[in-house]
Amino acid sequence: MDVSELRQEYIREGLRRENLNLDPFNQFEKWFQQACESDVPEPNAMSLATVSAAGEPSQRMVLLKYFDRQGFVFFTNYESQKAHHIDENPHVSLLFFWIALERQVRISGHAVKVSTGESFKYFATRPRGSQIGAWCSQQSSVISSRQVLELKLDEMKRKFQNQEVPLPSAWGGYRVVPSRFEFWQGRPNRLHDRFAYSLTEDPSSWQVKRLAP
Repeated sequence: MDVSELRQEYIREGLRRENLNLDPFNQFEKWFQQACESDVPEPNAMSLATVSAAGEPSQRMVLLKYFDRQGFVFFTNYESQKAHHIDENPHVSLLFFWIALERQVRISGHAVKVSTGESFKYFATRPRGSQIGAWCSQQSSVISSRQVLELKLDEMKRKFQNQEVPLPSAWGGYRVVPSRFEFWQGRPNRLHDRFAYSLTEDPSSWQVKRLAP
């Protein structure tokens, strides 16, 4: 199947150095807020790239749940493939792609587990169905059919009937602590605007450089 004729010209306003915030966290927050205000579907959806100890890369979409100056937090099953990769190699990459705004943000850094208390605080805010669902799947393991999940779901519903759902021991969060950001704005003729933020020797200072598209 030849898809070479599928193309879209990016025509929105460009990105200039003088319009960038010197702090990449503030720049990300600005773009993230604009993505939310533009009704971009799932603006917090991000591709998480991990690499195993054997050097095998893997990507999947996860949802950003909150971010601050300490990093970007998502939650998962600690028995999943992504969790095993992070245990073996904590260096990861995130990618946000907001096509309606013709923008991408790439974030590189290392992932660390959040505390059990922090995981519980978020878990308590989840819908009850999602809480129970977290008990039903040993993520990434092979199962014989969907019926296995449905039977487990019924079992957990009965187990936790009329009581709060506890935090599973194999479920929790990771915080991606950034060492590099890249902000990408689509431009005509594929001459896109790209700016990279890299940490300097001063951990509170970032160096900004324009990159060729």
